[in-house]
Amino acid sequence: MRLEVVMLPVSDVDRAMRFYGSLGWRLDADLAVEEGYRVVQFTPPGSLCSIIFGEGMTSAPAGSAQGLQLSVYDIDAARADLVERGVDVSEVFHDITGVFHHAGTQGRVDGPAPEHADYGSFVSFSDPDGNGWFLQEIKTRLAGR
Repeated sequence: MRLEVVMLPVSDVDRAMRFYGSLGWRLDADLAVEEGYRVVQFTPPGSLCSIIFGEGMTSAPAGSAQGLQLSVYDIDAARADLVERGVDVSEVFHDITGVFHHAGTQGRVDGPAPEHADYGSFVSFSDPDGNGWFLQEIKTRLAGR
């Protein structure tokens, strides 16, 4: 099994399309199937998993998807790219525990993980509806990954 698609609840499909397009993500589909039912799919560069959003697809409140995560090789370069694209992105941080990150901003320590330890450095941003994203730096994956 592979995770192929993650659904995002949005309030304005066209605004979401402009946002995800501005990130340099590939637009895979924009299907207006019938009145009140539209499916839009984007894929982040290098990802095998896509996001979909649209009209008539979910009853979840817009902005309720939280903790969505993208892996990047260089957290500083990825953050700089987001800033250049006009995204309001956090500074690089790591968790006080050194393991993943707490919910919200609890436990955040400014700066990358010591020695840029794999899986330890993050930045966060949200789409216009408040769906929350993290970038996590991984240079060398754990065995079996």
